[in-house]
Order: sequence, then structure tokens, then C-alpha cells
Amino acid sequence: MRLAQVAQRAEDLQRAADFYTVLLETTPSATFDLPGLVFFDLEGMRLLIDRNAPSSLIYLHVHNVHETIDRLAGLADVVSPPHMIFAHKDDTIGPAGHEEWQAFISDSEGNTVGLIAFQSA
Repeated sequence: MRLAQVAQRAEDLQRAADFYTVLLETTPSATFDLPGLVFFDLEGMRLLIDRNAPSSLIYLHVHNVHETIDRLAGLADVVSPPHMIFAHKDDTIGPAGHEEWQAFISDSEGNTVGLIAFQSA
């Protein structure tokens, strides 16, 4: 079993699509104006931007949380700046020998999005 899709609320579908295009560095894979859906393909898992979805807290793996925050300057409010959560000594929940860095932003629709990156310790 694997996760197939995550939905995120959007009041303004175009504004949200523009925001996630910058964040994800990819264009939507499908858009349906009615009923108001935008899909992004995240390596086989779909991110659905939906006018009728509830807000959810999603975490996205990024290459570098600092660079991602810089790239989103003016588009996203930083809820919590980049900080190291912990170092992975083994591979139980992350790659062994790496530090896990996280930051939290508020997207164009007011949803909180977690950003996660792993850096060599």
C-alpha cells in the first residue's frame, strides 16, 4: 500500500496553482475549472488543490529548506524558520548520518506547509 493523493484547500484556485508551481518547481499535471481542481504529480503521488477540501498540514521533501524559503520570498509567510529537528543515527525514520531540517510556511491560501530536508551530519 502507498499514499496516492493528498488534498489541500484553496479559496483562489489560480493563485494556489501559481504558488504551488513555484514551490514544487513544476506545472500542474491537470486542471479542472469545474469543479475547481488542480493536480500536481509528486513522483507518483498526487497533490490535489481543491476548493472544497479541508485544510491539512502537509510536509514536502525539498533539497534545502533555506534555499526554498529564499525562493518563496514575497510569496509565503514563514511560520517557523529553518531549524534542525534531530540527527538520524540510523535509518528508522530518515537517512542515517543526516540531520533533518524543517521549516514551516503559510501558502497562498493560509494553509501551513512543512518543508523537510536532509543534510549530511
